[in-house]
Amino acid sequence: MSASFPPGAPRRAVVVEVGLRDGLQAEQLILPTATKLDLARRLIAAGVRHLELTSFVSPRAVPQLADAEELLARLGRPEGVEITALVPNAKGAERALRAGVDGMVVFLSASESHNRKNLNRPIARSLEDVAEVARLGAAAGVPVHAALSVAFGCPFEGEVPVAAVVAIAQRLAELGIRRLSLGDTTGMATPPLVRERVRALREALPELELALHFHNTRGIGLVNAWVGLELGIERFESSIGGLGGCPFAAGATGNVCTEDLVYLLHESGIDTGIDLEALISVARDVERLLGRPLPGQVMKAGPRLKLHPLDAVATARG
Repeated sequence: MSASFPPGAPRRAVVVEVGLRDGLQAEQLILPTATKLDLARRLIAAGVRHLELTSFVSPRAVPQLADAEELLARLGRPEGVEITALVPNAKGAERALRAGVDGMVVFLSASESHNRKNLNRPIARSLEDVAEVARLGAAAGVPVHAALSVAFGCPFEGEVPVAAVVAIAQRLAELGIRRLSLGDTTGMATPPLVRERVRALREALPELELALHFHNTRGIGLVNAWVGLELGIERFESSIGGLGGCPFAAGATGNVCTEDLVYLLHESGIDTGIDLEALISVARDVERLLGRPLPGQVMKAGPRLKLHPLDAVATARG
């Protein structure tokens, strides 16, 4: 393991796998429940301890995730694993609670335009929905976390003021939210923006736990993750093979790849408890199942010190 430890970084990072939800919801191919179940079990066997498994949105709106209840019932509750699900409103929360999730994730956008496109309602109405879900979660003793889309820039409005992000976070905190994931929905985050938003939120809401959810749309997803590490962020969301992309945002491509993120963390001396080789095996199978190349890099090249026989390539002539 490398000694190149980022200044200020945690010694251990939490990797939240979102591919089975955020990744598969963007795919045209609908995988059978049994296949999803196998992938979830293999991710857990690889050491993943935090799975955003599915979403309790309308099956008509997202048919790829219409099997949410069945998937949770068949997976059960693996010991030591946090199983969460995305919920859009009180109806979705009631379904999730009946299914027995460990936590619920509510979501809204930092810009009005994207919120209306993604959720078909203004931010104010989304906050009312969050309040209802928070009330249901509190009554059931199930934590409710939040995800804020386009927190680093909006494809319809451009720059999203940091004040807008802080204002929404403050309202979420008032509703009982204790963990907030900043979503880089179309890959508009840059190192200066990451520093600005994390520092502003910590100053305004020091008790709020922050997570980072980057996309690699412009090729600097892991660079932004590195900045987050230097700021002491411990929780990162990623997707196996780099699956994903918001269907309600032009130009959105996949999430930061879980194997690539884990490789970066391990090579930087940061523990995750995850078996990288096992992750690579899962990613390659996801690629095969979907029938198209995935953007992950480590799944293609393998770990840094993976050796090859001399006869694996031709010898130069001349």
